[in-house]
Amino acid sequence: MDIQHLVDRLEDLIDEGRHIFGTKFTVVDEERTLEIIDQMRISVPEEIEKAARILSQRDRILAEAHEEAGRVVQQHREKAEKMLDQDATVQAAQARAEQIKEQARREADRITSEADQYVMQMLGRLEEQLNRNLGEVRNGIVMLQSSSSVEEPVTSVRQPVHVPQHVPETVEVEEDAT
Repeated sequence: MDIQHLVDRLEDLIDEGRHIFGTKFTVVDEERTLEIIDQMRISVPEEIEKAARILSQRDRILAEAHEEAGRVVQQHREKAEKMLDQDATVQAAQARAEQIKEQARREADRITSEADQYVMQMLGRLEEQLNRNLGEVRNGIVMLQSSSSVEEPVTSVRQPVHVPQHVPETVEVEEDAT
């Protein structure tokens, strides 16, 4: 279930609650509230799994980029070898082969950079959404605990879900020495 939907349900539950006259407190159905919070606990790992899928896509894109770069280098190497066999100007052919290799390396670097930027954007958005949702959940819990302390003592305290605050900015990728 979408975490945003659960937050909306929690907000609706608070809106539906009875307001205590003369205070800022609201009485809400504890069982329904705890049910929504439990569903949130289940949903947050799904959001984390989305991030893992994005990382997996990034790795796949990088692998494809390296594979494509290898194919391009191999194709140009074969072309260069044929040129050497056919042409007497060996130095010119070698220089051209080096240019092609360098071009392939630059293209692979560009593709890798674009893939990294895309993944960082997606992870940044996901981190923002998770932080926003986590803040809303914590605010809801504080409001519920505040209203519960006015009516009756809290019998149990739920532990907050831990969400990492830092995502590494770069990922090292091994390059083949060709």
